[in-house]
Amino acid sequence: MSELLSAPEGGPVIAVHAVSQADWPQFLSDHSGPLAVFAQACGFKARSGDVILVPSADGQIESVVFGLGAPASDAAAARSLRALPSKLPPGQYSLAAGKPGLDPTTVALAFALGSYGFDRYKASASDAKAQLVVGAGVDVEAVLQLAKACALAKDMVNTPANHMGPAEMEATARSLAQQFDAEISVITGDALLVQNYPAVHAVGRASHESRASRMIEITWGRPEHPLICLVGKGVVFDTGGLDMKPSAGMRLMKKDMGGAAHALALGQMIMAAGLPVRLVILTPVVENAISGDAMRPGDVLASRKGLTIEVGNTDAEGRLILADALSRACELEPALTIDLATLTGAARVALGPQVIPFFTPDEALARDLAQASETTGDALWRLPLWAGYEPSLDSDIADLKNDPDGWAQAGAMTAALFLQRFAPKGAWVHLDIYAWNPRKQPGHPLGAEAQAILALFAMIKGRYA
Repeated sequence: MSELLSAPEGGPVIAVHAVSQADWPQFLSDHSGPLAVFAQACGFKARSGDVILVPSADGQIESVVFGLGAPASDAAAARSLRALPSKLPPGQYSLAAGKPGLDPTTVALAFALGSYGFDRYKASASDAKAQLVVGAGVDVEAVLQLAKACALAKDMVNTPANHMGPAEMEATARSLAQQFDAEISVITGDALLVQNYPAVHAVGRASHESRASRMIEITWGRPEHPLICLVGKGVVFDTGGLDMKPSAGMRLMKKDMGGAAHALALGQMIMAAGLPVRLVILTPVVENAISGDAMRPGDVLASRKGLTIEVGNTDAEGRLILADALSRACELEPALTIDLATLTGAARVALGPQVIPFFTPDEALARDLAQASETTGDALWRLPLWAGYEPSLDSDIADLKNDPDGWAQAGAMTAALFLQRFAPKGAWVHLDIYAWNPRKQPGHPLGAEAQAILALFAMIKGRYA
């Protein structure tokens, strides 16, 4: 990634004027002359994402004017610059001085994130991109590490299931572990039963042996440091099982491993920053397929914790594999456990694709996450672990069941309550992510999106660094 430069590499550096709608009249007054005339002729109003390329007398780009819209805060104004890279031709640019409140590091990260594109399957991909020359005081390497981690999550989610199956998930995890000299263990196929991951095995056993399930565990850091567990749902493709999804519901199920992708990406951020923590990443990886060996509605499954689970719906498989992974986390007695999963459609009904609900019984953790959300712009919103919905998990023949009775509208909450039965006793938070942009927006292309991990990293850094 070469989107950010600490110094020019030769050639002209084009100034970018970032202007809000409130500041636009004053900007016109301060820049009366050809720039103002050209901007007005183009109908530029400083709306968010609007851009004009101001020509010089010889037809080259003399400067750029970029609209910030009416941001609610200076941080929001800086984040809106994610839309800028895709609107610029290749060249070197720098943000002109004058707009107060634009933190240079936040601007650099926004520019790097906005430079992302997924062109693995394009025949005519271009490496030429706009580059931002950043000012003194910006740690370019640290910013690029965050952007690289977000790109890892998005690349994994964007890659179709035929090229991102259990084996490829394992290969990605092994590459990450090797990069940071971390330990990794992988339990595969029927060995999951021997090693006491029965729910992971049950969900993935219908898949072809070439796509056998995995339980991946990465360990990094010094044993004396506080232990953080990251748990990510890794369903590489979800047919729904015997309770099969319709074709429209299956279309985007390549992204159902988004929780595991985000856990690996967050782990990459932590390791690249060298935070003083002991890190364990747990990713159960399965394909929820259909065959004569598939789990059935009404089956009762064992779990690593010893609780039995009645399968009311085979399409509620993510919480089953997370149950075993969270049980493994319990054995490690972490100071903090974070699980990430593309878990419920109910979360999207409640908050849409951009705002991510999180669930935690820990008030201090909730406050820290809310603050990190505000600082980083990752849109998070706390939903309750409402005890009144606990009875919906009761089963007549097992300890609990995986589909709630009576409160289907509260599906995100009942799923979180299910996971809480298996979560460690220390600080724990569950995030029901979407990992996808359903429509193209400036700085947010159609396809995979990295959600919540910038806020989570900021929270962890604030607590432990």
